[in-house]
Amino acid sequence: MNRIWAGTDCGKTHHHCLVLDDEGNALLSRRVANDEPELLKLVGDVLDVADGREVTWALDMAGGGPGLLIALLVNHSQELVYIPGIAVNRASDGYRGTGKTDARDARVIADQARMRRDLQPIRPGDDAGIELRLLTERRVDLVADRTRTTNRLKGLLNSMFPALERALDIGTAGALLLLTGYQTPAAIRRTGLTRLTAWLRNRKARNPEALAVKAVEAAERQHTAVAGETAIAKMVHTLAQEVMTLNEKIAETDKLIEGRFREHELAEVIQSMPGIGAILGAELLVGIGGSLDAFPTPDRLAAFAGVTPAPRDSGKVIGNLHRPQRYHRRLQRVFYTSALVSIRFDPNSRKFYDRKRAEGKRHVQAVLALARRRVNVLWALIRDRRCYQVTPPVTAPA
Repeated sequence: MNRIWAGTDCGKTHHHCLVLDDEGNALLSRRVANDEPELLKLVGDVLDVADGREVTWALDMAGGGPGLLIALLVNHSQELVYIPGIAVNRASDGYRGTGKTDARDARVIADQARMRRDLQPIRPGDDAGIELRLLTERRVDLVADRTRTTNRLKGLLNSMFPALERALDIGTAGALLLLTGYQTPAAIRRTGLTRLTAWLRNRKARNPEALAVKAVEAAERQHTAVAGETAIAKMVHTLAQEVMTLNEKIAETDKLIEGRFREHELAEVIQSMPGIGAILGAELLVGIGGSLDAFPTPDRLAAFAGVTPAPRDSGKVIGNLHRPQRYHRRLQRVFYTSALVSIRFDPNSRKFYDRKRAEGKRHVQAVLALARRRVNVLWALIRDRRCYQVTPPVTAPA
């Protein structure tokens, strides 16, 4: 075969590249700094070693640290493939030696790329795609911070004022607003129902009367101050403000995502699918790399998204299907969540879900089956550049 393979173990400050020929012989092994002059020299040396042969560059990261290396390789029209780090770790057990070094990992990456034909290509993204990826990743981080902070807030409030923690839905804006002003039973009782209602109404809380009634009723159920109440109350106030700030940041990020998503050529097609809005649509575009180039069939897309079961047959046991171990988790969330939402709004999805339930499938199984079916539909819509219709158009007889 007229080809060589350059396996690269990527790092933050340095990468290690090892080149193999088609017989598995090492042609070059080098540790290089993540700096343009050294990376350019590496690319030139690898091309010299290739001596006219095609080069496949295999990386264990598709972004982040090796971003500069990927850009340089793209500029030199090199072929890039991605092998996940977990696949490298599992494959390492089949190679000699037990010590973990960058050179050994680079050899494993190159050798796996030499033998395997199922690796995903690394394709350069345009500015819009990169911006969507950065914005969606930022949103994931913000949501995780909000969940963590909210859980901490609930725990502290429950330790000091359990009746109020039970009465309020801490995730709502009104409850958070209340906690920025009043945290203890004594403070709420001193304020009273009328003044508390007015305080909430002046700050544009939703349903201030009902919220104030819940708070006052909870305060009447507890007349004992717990140890450390003052310190806990201050922390509850701080955490409530942090959650409100995170909510504002998430809302701002959502607007940016929606604006960038609507500029994409596939936005109208994707959003025509019931259950997929701007946020899930942006996640979908990021997951598939902005196009179906890497997914020639809907089966490939379904397997990549983890919505199709993988067989684990052994001996006489056949048909043993399980969740796949390798899949794009954020893409799976897109298809599962959108399928769940579509059951409420799309008659076709509801009909399919009810049929699966009638067949004896559990709720999660039925939703996953619907998600798998929707992959086929969405793949065809994107391929044909047409929007989803609840009722298929009636074609005139020939």
